[in-house]
Amino acid sequence: MQLVVFDLDYTIWQPEMYQIDGPPKLISADDFRGKAKRKSRASPRQLPMGAATIHQNKIATDRRGTPITVFDGASHALSEINRMRKDMDLQVAISSRTDEPSWAYQLMKWLVAADGKPLSKCIDPDLIEISYADKSSQFESLNRKTGIAFEKMVFFDNEIWNINSVGRLGVKCYHTPNGMTREDWERCLEEFGMN
Repeated sequence: MQLVVFDLDYTIWQPEMYQIDGPPKLISADDFRGKAKRKSRASPRQLPMGAATIHQNKIATDRRGTPITVFDGASHALSEINRMRKDMDLQVAISSRTDEPSWAYQLMKWLVAADGKPLSKCIDPDLIEISYADKSSQFESLNRKTGIAFEKMVFFDNEIWNINSVGRLGVKCYHTPNGMTREDWERCLEEFGMN
């Protein structure tokens, strides 16, 4: 394994960009919990897991206050990769067909992995493929940019048609229909003899 590639929407984070109302914004955790406006004795809303951002006490939401969160498995995998990169040459890429690329780039700057590193710093900036093109074309571009053989690439995606398309190239693919889990990452490491 030399290149780990992630889809964004519903693989690294939730909800998908087409599901949110307007561009993402940062709000204070207290505002999200409702502490500033709360007049009743009702319990404040809990912060969802994976809501951490580079800004202390702030989370990313849409206009309606829907939180945008990183899946635990993706957060864990990116932190593990950050640690592994100290001892081995391992690159990280994005292959996405998200509806709102500018929103995705903003979220990659704000949202953090388990080790506190912004997603944008976990990913090689020249290896971000966001377009409506079939994902196999995005992988052909990644192959040209990196010189890494398809058989040395790993791909995590929630959409089965993307898994099938990219898998035909020889890439080892992992279907993550409910977002990336720690088990998906552990299975990948095991299959590559890296656990």
